[in-house]
Amino acid sequence: MRKITQAISAVCLLFALNSSAVALASSPSPLNPGTNVARLAEQSPIHWVSVAQIENSLAGRPPMAVGFDIDDTVLFSQSGLLARQKNLLARKRRLSEKSCVLGKK
Repeated sequence: MRKITQAISAVCLLFALNSSAVALASSPSPLNPGTNVARLAEQSPIHWVSVAQIENSLAGRPPMAVGFDIDDTVLFSQSGLLARQKNLLARKRRLSEKSCVLGKK
């Protein structure tokens, strides 16, 4: 029984090793394909807005927090920045008061 199992294993191994692996030639895709004049011409036109138009559109609305999207990053308004800055400064002050943090004895 053991010889039959070894023989079958040997035949299977021969069939497995007999086939050759074929690698397909491929060219890597560019990381940043860029753009061209035709693609730029297909874009929607830029809609410019003046400060007066923004002011008129906000008339009668309550105050609100505003974020500005510049190059897919959000730049928060001054009030949000100040609130976060106060929190960080308070945390720094608490750490500096602890003598063990600064190595004082």
